[in-house]
Amino acid sequence: MLKAAESLAADGHEVYVVSTNFVGWGTAADADLRTRLRLPWNVVDYSQATGNRLRIRAGVRYRVCRALGKTLGPERLPAAVLGRATTRVLTELVQTAAEAPTDFVYGGGGALIATALAAKRLNVPYAIDLEDFHGAEHAATDPEGVFSNRLAQAAERIVFRDAAFLTAASDAIADRYAEVYGKRPLVMNNTFPLPAREPEFAPVDGAGLRLYWFSQTIGPGRGLEDAVQAAGLADIDCQLHLRGNPSSGYLDRLSSMAKERAPKLRVVHHAPQPPDRMVDLCRDYHVGLALEMAEPPNRAICLTNKAFTYILAGLAVIFTDTPGQRGLASDLGAGAFLYSPGDIGKLAQGLSLWAEDPAQLLAARRAAWVAACRRWHWHHPDEEGTLLRAVREVLR
Repeated sequence: MLKAAESLAADGHEVYVVSTNFVGWGTAADADLRTRLRLPWNVVDYSQATGNRLRIRAGVRYRVCRALGKTLGPERLPAAVLGRATTRVLTELVQTAAEAPTDFVYGGGGALIATALAAKRLNVPYAIDLEDFHGAEHAATDPEGVFSNRLAQAAERIVFRDAAFLTAASDAIADRYAEVYGKRPLVMNNTFPLPAREPEFAPVDGAGLRLYWFSQTIGPGRGLEDAVQAAGLADIDCQLHLRGNPSSGYLDRLSSMAKERAPKLRVVHHAPQPPDRMVDLCRDYHVGLALEMAEPPNRAICLTNKAFTYILAGLAVIFTDTPGQRGLASDLGAGAFLYSPGDIGKLAQGLSLWAEDPAQLLAARRAAWVAACRRWHWHHPDEEGTLLRAVREVLR
């Protein structure tokens, strides 16, 4: 959404940004972004440190509305109640978004209904961005997750009907939405602008192959166990660098697995950092890991920002062979290695190949960078251009 804000402003539009603050580590990063973008920007703060009163009030409202959803069924909830069962600060988001006169509202993530309600209050068109297939983000084995899926599905049915257009973060996600709702979103991948500085392609040193993975949360179900086991099977000197907030006890369990199954592997944890630094933070590594799983269904069709970040830093990429990632892996050619989730033997072969043949690893990294420059960056006509054309069409 921030890339969209920047691009729309550069295209001559007056842009007013509304966001939330509820994660402590992201507060400073958001402040830096607001300073850099220099756009009118209001924040709904419900963090424990600085917005605790709203946090408590919104939490009560959220739980009441979810309870109503469980009693009546999400499909029977009015839009305002459904929105409050999916977005803790829906009331405040709508109020804040509707404060400034505007011609168009664009929103996404957890603010699907908030976007539609703000646009209705302003009597203007709106569009929705879909970074995930929200109705299948949670596993079928988790009752609370299944309920959250139903809430998301009910929200989508409400907001899709009147949206001027939809955008989705992968072709596979767009295809799935088209199957379910008969309306295919425009595809805008999670790409980023080309960096000001090209990769340096430093060779592998005595510390061995350096693998890198990042996310907001480091936890199970993201393929990291595959990487540890494969490093052990390959019997290579290797480092696995992880950036993000670890879920409770997970890093200890992963490190224990590494000691038992991959004694030559060292697991290294790094704290979260602002989004603007992600490409530069990749530069010290050789291979980026994009190890999405087949379950829940959303993971199989998503195409996350990891892979696009890696290639902008000149990293080769290991992908799991999922519908969401298969096309990008194919386009990267020699810059990618593809394996089926859970196929530890195949993954070990890929690690061994790049660990034992520095020339081939260097060629893979260069191929990934060339593909990024050719196609996989935000300012490509099929990425930023898709959004700008859609907005111009709505506002003409």
